Amino acid sequence: MDYRLVIFDSDGTLADTLPWMRGVFNELAEAHCFRKLTPEEFEECRDVHGRDLLRLLGIPPWKVPSLLVAMRRRMAAYDGPLRLYPGMGAALKSLADAGTKFAVVSSNSRANVARVIGPELLPLFLHLDCGAALFGKAAKLRAMVRRADVSIAETIYLGDEVRDAEAARGAGVDFGAVAWGQHRIETLAAERPALLFHSVDELVPKLAGPR
Repeated sequence: MDYRLVIFDSDGTLADTLPWMRGVFNELAEAHCFRKLTPEEFEECRDVHGRDLLRLLGIPPWKVPSLLVAMRRRMAAYDGPLRLYPGMGAALKSLADAGTKFAVVSSNSRANVARVIGPELLPLFLHLDCGAALFGKAAKLRAMVRRADVSIAETIYLGDEVRDAEAARGAGVDFGAVAWGQHRIETLAAERPALLFHSVDELVPKLAGPR
């Protein structure tokens, strides 16, 4: 059976925004009183996730919503380029031509996600459900499946973090792990994804054909 609906995470999956996020990380740390990281520590912490990462950085859970808001506002104010990963636009067009539906479930704001996708590709997406809580994507994924009028079995969520895998599992949809984002592919493979994507070039052949 084909995947009729592909739901994307945005940052680190569709959008090449992780370098920008690392660039503002220590500014946010200073403003909100949590631990700064050196370039070496960014790599050391790359696969730490969830509440373990919050403890490592000294961020209490109650502070997470305000941090997400601050990050979204900084991105909205940023006047430099924010782009999709190379080859992503062509892959989306090819999959759309094959009849695949697209959506986004992201912790970022709708305005930021739409900006990165761009006006040419935005009409390919049924809906952008944005502003999800750090650990609140599962409910949005279930709602997106209902909105798209497809079955759970025909849906896959593509993401670059373990929490994306956890959200997909919580929603009962398949998870597709991408290797070009935050968590290393070995870490994501341990979550037993339905599909592994080592490069953007693998999106079309793995998603356009039958499973």
